[in-house]
Amino acid sequence: MSTETSEPSTLRRGIGGPLLFAFILGDVLGAGIYALMGVLSERVGGMLWAPLLAALLLALLTAGSYAELVTKYPRAGGAAVFAERAFKNRLVSFLIGFSMLAAGVTSAAGLSIAFAGEYLSTFVDLPVIPVAIVFLAVVAALNARGIRESLGANVVMTVIEVSGLVIVIVVVGVLLGGGGGDVARVAQPPEGTGVATAVLAGAIIAYYSFVGFETSANMIEEVKEPSKMYPRALFAALGTAGLVYVLVGLASSIALPPEELAASSGPLLAVVEASGVGVPSWLFSLIALIAVANGALLTMIMASRLTYGMAEQGLLPRVLSRVLPNRRTPWVAILATTVVAMLLTLVGDLSLLAETVVLLLLFVFLSANVSVLVLRRDRVEHAHFRVWTFVPVLGIASCLLLLSQQSLTVWIFGAVLLAIGVGLYFLARWGRARGERTASAQR
Repeated sequence: MSTETSEPSTLRRGIGGPLLFAFILGDVLGAGIYALMGVLSERVGGMLWAPLLAALLLALLTAGSYAELVTKYPRAGGAAVFAERAFKNRLVSFLIGFSMLAAGVTSAAGLSIAFAGEYLSTFVDLPVIPVAIVFLAVVAALNARGIRESLGANVVMTVIEVSGLVIVIVVVGVLLGGGGGDVARVAQPPEGTGVATAVLAGAIIAYYSFVGFETSANMIEEVKEPSKMYPRALFAALGTAGLVYVLVGLASSIALPPEELAASSGPLLAVVEASGVGVPSWLFSLIALIAVANGALLTMIMASRLTYGMAEQGLLPRVLSRVLPNRRTPWVAILATTVVAMLLTLVGDLSLLAETVVLLLLFVFLSANVSVLVLRRDRVEHAHFRVWTFVPVLGIASCLLLLSQQSLTVWIFGAVLLAIGVGLYFLARWGRARGERTASAQR
């Protein structure tokens, strides 16, 4: 039996393990942690490390399912395609794809709010919502011009993002060495809430910082020895991100009390400033802004291309597949996703937006975990990674557990977004049927 798929790929398999590791790490590590540490402190007090560790363990379960599905179907395009194979239902497949799309747009809205907060105010003090809207317009202009993100650029951006988190860890280490900080805070639970309840509530927010690994499924055709390299790079990247996040959580708790972190929209900048180490505020703010801006740009590129692809397949109205004549970029899809992201910034609540992203992605991850079990009956010619059966079972349980912890407000918000998607799906079907009737009449 061959160790890889026997079907030839039209793409060059030029991505080795280290480069794939850097790509996945860059997708996972970055913007979320710069924005959400303050929100987390409201949920768990000084025990910031605990929900981050819990979220890592929960993410690893679903990552196991992705490792099997991606290496089993190395030409597949993600959870929507897995759902199509598993459930043979076009509407279910659409809802999984649209959940990815809606999560991307909602995430970009949250990142634009984070961009316009205290990190930017280091340079200039401007109102958050108008700046967030202008920021999304600039991202859309860059997107429409034609952004070709190379893996080399991603490595550079990842280094910049990681450097900011390393700075946080190092300066708090210096603070501790000088007798400052308060180590006891790392075990300080929130007032009036049980530890287990608080950690689980915090894990919903922390989970947002680990999403991104699922986008690596789209690169599998270009990976050398995918059945071997992909699982190694995936688990190593998640483990590395988890270690960095836990250290940043510990550092943040040691440097500042929870109420001060919660009051800041640039919590890691507040940690660096509280350390007293001579790191210029403008330098750290610039690093944070680069991390957040890069995350928003990559997210909107993904969302607009996914919108375009779904329109091409007839799953969304055909108008969304129009492209600029010279640039060949999907301008209607870019415009539509940008306008929706701008409207979502009016919510103004980073916590609500982050929890909605997690809610939508939990549907995607739940589908992936179920798909692994359903598709066990489907045999392929090549060897592939196979996860222990209890992993997707626990993955399903973890998704259901996190879904059960979402507030009614988040469920309503997510339901409205999915209802819009269902409306667009049936509008697209009506448009296709009308076009077919017209073509038939003309014949």
